[in-house]
Amino acid sequence: MWLTDLSKVLGRKATLDDIPDAELDRFVSLGFHWVWLLSVWTTGEQGQRISRENKEWRHEFELTLPDLKEEDIGGSGFAIADYHVHPELGGDEALKRLREKLNSRGLKLMLDFVPNHLGPDHAWVHDHPEYFVQGTETDLKNSPLNYTRIKCVTGEKIFAYGRDPYFSGWPDTAQIDYSNPDAAQAMKQELVRIASQCDGVRCDMAMLILPDVFEKTWGRKMNPFWPDVIKTVRKHVPDFCFMAEVYWDMEWTLQQQGFDYAYDKRLYDRLREGFAKAVREHFYAGLDYQDKLVRFLENHDELRAASAFDTAKHKAAAVITFLSPGLRFFHQGQLEGKIKRISPHLIRGPVESTNEELSLFYTRLLTVLQQPVFHARWQWLECNAAWDGNESWNSFIAFSWEDKEGKRAVVVVNYAPHNSQCYVRLPFANSSNTSLEFKDRMSEACYIREGNDLLSRGMYFDLPPWGYHIFEVI
Repeated sequence: MWLTDLSKVLGRKATLDDIPDAELDRFVSLGFHWVWLLSVWTTGEQGQRISRENKEWRHEFELTLPDLKEEDIGGSGFAIADYHVHPELGGDEALKRLREKLNSRGLKLMLDFVPNHLGPDHAWVHDHPEYFVQGTETDLKNSPLNYTRIKCVTGEKIFAYGRDPYFSGWPDTAQIDYSNPDAAQAMKQELVRIASQCDGVRCDMAMLILPDVFEKTWGRKMNPFWPDVIKTVRKHVPDFCFMAEVYWDMEWTLQQQGFDYAYDKRLYDRLREGFAKAVREHFYAGLDYQDKLVRFLENHDELRAASAFDTAKHKAAAVITFLSPGLRFFHQGQLEGKIKRISPHLIRGPVESTNEELSLFYTRLLTVLQQPVFHARWQWLECNAAWDGNESWNSFIAFSWEDKEGKRAVVVVNYAPHNSQCYVRLPFANSSNTSLEFKDRMSEACYIREGNDLLSRGMYFDLPPWGYHIFEVI
């Protein structure tokens, strides 16, 4: 979609070579460390045809693009036909040049790895059909949403669609059979090669090939995949980064398998639900776990944050999300307050105006996040009732940050649609007999408080609905 927009400007088909240096410099100025390019790999005509003919998907595409054209439907980037960069994007050499540009600016490149399935156009469908889960005529008859017939070089065979155990299959994919050691080895070799082209991978639905999940889905046993493949990749590229898209409370499991980071969908869901107590309790987990979580408010699978949250709640949720420990993950269009989610099947997005209020908010927030203190030591803070019988303290979430030079910050959010009051216990034991200045980095607010009073009962807060402070403590 990014290159489609560039093509309009250039008046010709854009490739990865056409991404402007100024845009990469802008990412650096905003404080980003990584760029994840979604869908650079080669997809095929069969996958594209399925995307165009699927009535349910097409209805979604038309809601996104009322002026939808056939050429807007490129096919899903998760129906991969070949783990080489799509020729229309400039091929592997263009990616290599872009990566060099990124790395020269201190930016790292993340790409996709889709371990569970491949597209129907992949050469293995013909050359190695044994690498895929195959079914019978009975399977096809009884479960037509999970199986399909594909004409191979050696004749027609019935292939299973890639899927998870809770939903029907993705009809533009074929399920890898990890009970076949040769298939697992082939996918391992693909990932080792991919690791030479980027600095990290985001592994799509990584929990689907955990042995217990795979057996639950397909009734077949497999050997553990992730520990071995991660170890092998790191023999070649020691600091290679693995990020897991993971659900079903399996984040810790994937971390223990060797992943550097795992999606924190649970926090996102709790923020959507809007109950502060559940959000606060989410942060009781140890930092050995939290430091390896991916915090986000939107991605290509979720609703746009600007449509999922009203503006005030959106800002409060963003302060909580991105002032937490872990990897801070922003989606294209989020900083401008875009509203329409765009399917990965599409290569064009709708024209949307910028939400100036949210754009200004994110500009300020990203400036705050560049401060070293917010990459240092984090801890959650205890909130107490402002007076007996006032239960609104339960609406607060509060954190502190402190670096080795003694710089400190305090984050306090009233995550509720009503005014709330509380006292927040501050972990500044060396503050007795001194005055502390609390300067809000997101507004003009500034307060002076006596250290002795703060140590005895905490700092008093009275915040409006969805109100927040990000204080630099001086």
